[in-house]
Amino acid sequence: MRIEPRPLPETLPFLGEMPTLLTRLYAARGVQSQAELDKSLARLIPYQQLKGIDAAVDLLVVALEQRQRILIVGDFDADGATASTVGMLGLRLLGAAHVDYLVPNRFEYGYGLTPEIVEVALTRSPQLLITVDNGISSVEGVAAAKKAGLSVLVTDHHLPGNELPAADAIVNPNQPGCEFPSKALAGVGVIFYVLIALRARLNSLGWYQTVKAPNIAELLDLVALGSVADVVPLDANNRILVHQGLERIRAGRARPGLKAILEVAKRDHSKITSTDLGFILGPRLNAAGRLDDMSLGIECLLTDDPNAARDMAAQLDEMNQDRKSIEQGMQREALAQLKELTLDSMPFGLCLFDPEWHQGVIGILASRLKERYFRPTFAFADAGDGMLKGSGRSVPGFHIRDALSVVAAQHPELISKYGGHAMAAGLTLPEANFPLFAQAFDEEVRRQLREEDLTGRLLSDGSLAIEEFHLELARALRHAGPWGQHFPEPLFHGVFQLVEQRIVGERHLKVVLKTECGSVKLDGIAFGVDREVWPNPTIRWVELAYKLDLNEFRGNETVQLMIAHIEPR
Repeated sequence: MRIEPRPLPETLPFLGEMPTLLTRLYAARGVQSQAELDKSLARLIPYQQLKGIDAAVDLLVVALEQRQRILIVGDFDADGATASTVGMLGLRLLGAAHVDYLVPNRFEYGYGLTPEIVEVALTRSPQLLITVDNGISSVEGVAAAKKAGLSVLVTDHHLPGNELPAADAIVNPNQPGCEFPSKALAGVGVIFYVLIALRARLNSLGWYQTVKAPNIAELLDLVALGSVADVVPLDANNRILVHQGLERIRAGRARPGLKAILEVAKRDHSKITSTDLGFILGPRLNAAGRLDDMSLGIECLLTDDPNAARDMAAQLDEMNQDRKSIEQGMQREALAQLKELTLDSMPFGLCLFDPEWHQGVIGILASRLKERYFRPTFAFADAGDGMLKGSGRSVPGFHIRDALSVVAAQHPELISKYGGHAMAAGLTLPEANFPLFAQAFDEEVRRQLREEDLTGRLLSDGSLAIEEFHLELARALRHAGPWGQHFPEPLFHGVFQLVEQRIVGERHLKVVLKTECGSVKLDGIAFGVDREVWPNPTIRWVELAYKLDLNEFRGNETVQLMIAHIEPR
């Protein structure tokens, strides 16, 4: 692992009156003006810039006027769950008489609006289908819905294929011809924008002359959760959505289900950060879709009953514990497959398969292996009927969904279907094709990346001076975000004397450190360390990459280093 300085512009921009360190941190993350740090809702990109938004609102106005039965078809991850919930709650707020949702069970139907899911949907007798967080690649599914006489609105954020579905309206910032400046909206962000546009249209039509117009911003806690959990880039627009959602949660105005998940996880809602959305709330919500049925997660977010919310949050927490256990077993099996390989002999693009692996957890497994070996990785599970499902994760500089496009073009019969983003993708293929796919994927990675690209690197914001290890700076950094994908939390590095070291919670290293000059003592913790290396009383000096954070214990706050990387010096 290499620690490298994060690049800075030659001249720092003027971002208002703030500490030089914060100006430097923002500039290193691409902020060029003070306006980009304004996180008020007034700074959101106008919905009018989304292609297809007028056609979408036309459909919805007719549906509301005619009291049509609306069915939302979602996805089985946290983005899909929050998008489904936002769609349900928002349409109800705006006057929809009949609105329901349907989430495909990943083990029976797979992802998206397939013809099979349309058959299930028809049993609900809908008149308007709305996809959230899916649909842009559902050419056959949309055709089946249209043939059955349904209107179809596709809302999605995934990259489109060569052919767009013949829906009545499509809202997706990544569709051809859409000039919406932010291509990073999550699925939940897209449906939120549709609801904003619908509210504006209804207001212009005079729907709210005698009653107060509903406040769609009440749903921003869910928008924030889905956006962070889906690891979309936190550009200026997404930072506004996440910041506003976090403010609602901290003020105690979150949905009962979201509050309940925090309570079960023993997290104080008033101090929640974007990191908590990604590592505490997201995994618990995702656990339902990974192991069983995402309906439990959606029902938890939909309910207004705090008692019911707590019961469902407890079930989600239990599922997440099961998911962790399954994941750890799969990691052991994957590492056993790779143990005979040195880094020199290892493929550039990793592809692993075990017939016993769990379909719902292969994405996490691919992510863990990618983090360990620093190379694009696919993990596959048995999908039945001689088919495999694969989930992939990538490294910076390698667009994994585009790589699948190249492989599919070179080998037309190899992959049955695929989709995804730059950093994550999924595919289905016949089990007999696995060896050829593994070879073709490795060749494509080798074509694009060099060996030096496969060594992990951490970008550091520099070293902190002794006088900067204080609570005020830690608090300022916590609230200077929201931090996340493409807008990473500040990471610093330095050499420290290792005074104390012990293992807590089986795999976490708790340390006491001294700065190089020995004048300041600091607490630190490194999660998931290699037990073959740590603890080691012979190691007295270490180089760290760390985040400056707060630790609260029995009402007292102290500075704590959250250690991202530790190695003997």
